[in-house]
Amino acid sequence: MKKIIIIGCMGSGKSTFAEKLHRKTKIPLFHLDNIWWKANRTHISREEFDSELNRIMQGDSWIIDGDYSRTYAARFEKCDTVIFLDYSEEQCMEGIRSRVGKVRADMPWVETELSAELVELVKGYRTQTRPKVLELIAAHENVECRI
Repeated sequence: MKKIIIIGCMGSGKSTFAEKLHRKTKIPLFHLDNIWWKANRTHISREEFDSELNRIMQGDSWIIDGDYSRTYAARFEKCDTVIFLDYSEEQCMEGIRSRVGKVRADMPWVETELSAELVELVKGYRTQTRPKVLELIAAHENVECRI
């Protein structure tokens, strides 16, 4: 367990889990939100993001925290362990509500209100994204998976 991806719905506790795993293992931790987003709430280009993600995945060991389903295939190919936090919509909604107003290591700003876009992503996760995750897990028998 040296190349770990932590995925799941927004609000499922990925970043909290990643921080605890990092403290216990001392494996370098990378939050995808901190790569994608800038402090002024703009983001880098997909090309820059993909380049940085690929650079990270060249390392000998890493924990990559974040869903970013567009990059699932690349991360599944490079990891040896997948931790999928598979919680209910209600639990994830509570997770996104609870972080409003809090400083977080995985975001370059403090959220001051609940984002309507984030709510919609949580509502659609179980039907739109979760099936892709389960399909990738099934297709990567050589990768250790924890659900």
